[in-house]
Order: sequence, then structure tokens, then C-alpha cells
Amino acid sequence: MLQSKVRDGIIGLCVGDALGVPVEFQSRHTLRNKPLTDMIGYGTHNQPAGTWSDDSSLVFCLMESAAAFPQVDLYDIAERFVNWLDKNEWTPHGVVFDRGIATASAIERYKELCIRPDLAGGITLNSNGNGSLMRILPLAYWFKQETAMDRKELVSKISSITHGHPISKIACVIYVELAIQLIEGQSLAASISHMQETVLTLYKDEQPNNMKPFERVLKGDLALLDEGDIESSGYVVHTLEASLWSLLKTSSYTEAVLRAVNLGEDTDTTGAVAGGLAGLLYGEKAIPSDWIRKLARLDDIQQLCNRFEEAIRPTY
Repeated sequence: MLQSKVRDGIIGLCVGDALGVPVEFQSRHTLRNKPLTDMIGYGTHNQPAGTWSDDSSLVFCLMESAAAFPQVDLYDIAERFVNWLDKNEWTPHGVVFDRGIATASAIERYKELCIRPDLAGGITLNSNGNGSLMRILPLAYWFKQETAMDRKELVSKISSITHGHPISKIACVIYVELAIQLIEGQSLAASISHMQETVLTLYKDEQPNNMKPFERVLKGDLALLDEGDIESSGYVVHTLEASLWSLLKTSSYTEAVLRAVNLGEDTDTTGAVAGGLAGLLYGEKAIPSDWIRKLARLDDIQQLCNRFEEAIRPTY
């Protein structure tokens, strides 16, 4: 059961990522006039169909570290990020073709300054891109049996390798708490409700300025918002809202990820973040098989899912 849930989420994320790669940076207006309806190739990054981006690469780095060190080794995670950036490890075709500025800068800081990994991520308000949110899904499996407070600390430390501002860390905790409920088989509505209750309790003493950006996620009803109320930039709160909104407005994996990608702008990450949750909600069997078959390095991804599941099994 767990293995299928691992593949549900990870394949779901990777497919969403690959759908968004060819149209990254296209505007919503452009995609409204010519919406994406299938997994295509080339486009923005001139990559073949099924090519995933840094979003999935860093997910796979996290999973490899968990498979090697189930008790969490921040230095190992950071070194795997370095090997991705410098040595093209866990890339779809042997080269890094896309990288977030904040993520790359944090990895360079870790490498050049020899600092503790969880002190490498940016901590200014302008450092709240979606680069840690996009890779955080494996932690929902890895830390599922930890207490909510311990999970919060672990997720925050791993976010901080690249993104150390409280807003980025809170977004990651929200995503992991929601994903855990979906792994448990709860409905989307029940999962959101449980996540809201848990996160509001965890952050009851947090600075108001850090919580205010999440009011629509934690206290509002995103499903009532129109598309025009949803933004899809690389800001972590926008990505989180756009992904949840896309799930709430649709009733299948395919609809959810296409809705997310067709919001435009940071299409690969919105697709990945929505795709991971949609995969958990609907299952791998709901993902079009043609899309899965097109994924670069599919065999490697499936084998990694197996190794990851085997390594973390004692935590379940």
C-alpha cells in the first residue's frame, strides 16, 4: 500500500513538472488562447517530451538521501544538491537546463563558505521563491510517523538548505501536513481541514507578518475564488495557492494538472506541486499512461521509489 502511495505522489509530481516545462514563462493570456492539453516537447527549454526540471531533480536527491540515511543527514542532502548542480546528477538528460536563482545561490553558499546546511538558504523577504516547496513532498512519507512538532522542525531545516525565511518554511509545512492526510486516504476537504487545524496550532505563536500571507490557505476558502484572484508566479505563496486552487476546482488528476499549468508563468513548479497532491488524491492509475511512459528515466524513477519505500518502511 505504501509503495503505491509513494509512486502516486512522486510520479504525479514528475508528470506535472514535465507538462509544465515546455510552456514555462508563458503568460496566462497566451495559454488561455492556446491551452496545453497534452504532454508536448521542446518549447521554452527546447527539451523532448517527458523532460522534468530541477523540481523533480531535487525531489530525487532528497529521496536518495533518505534511502541512504533514513535518520536524516543534512550534509548528505546538501552534498547531493551540490552534485546535481555541479555534476548533473539526477538530471533527465545529463545536463542542468533550469535552476532557481535562490536555490543555486544557497548551494553555492553552502559549498564555498562551508557552513551548516540549514544556514545556507536565504532569509530575506525577497528569498521566498518556491524552490523548497517544489521538492518537499518526500518528507510527507519520510516523517509521517513523527509528531507534528518534530515534523515541523525537520521540514523547516530541510527547507532552509535553500530557503530559510519563515514564509518558505511555513509553506513547506503546510504542504507536508496536507500530503500526509492524502496519504492516509482522507478526502481533499478533510485533508485541508485537518492541515489547517494542525498548522494553526503549530504556529500559534508565530509572528503575524509571517502568517498573514497564508490567510486564504489556512482560514479562507480557495474554492470560492475566481481564476483572476489566483496568481502563478514563482513566489512560494502564489504556488501553494495556485496548486490547491487547481485541485479544488477539478475532479481528476488530468484536469488538476492541466488547470495548474495553464495558469501560466511558473508552469513547471505549479504543475509539480499540484501534481504531487493530485497523484496522492487520485492515484497513479488516474495519470494518463502515455504521460508516464514519456517521462525521462522512468525506470530509474521507479527503482528509486522502491529504494526509498524500503528504506523508510520502519518509520511506518
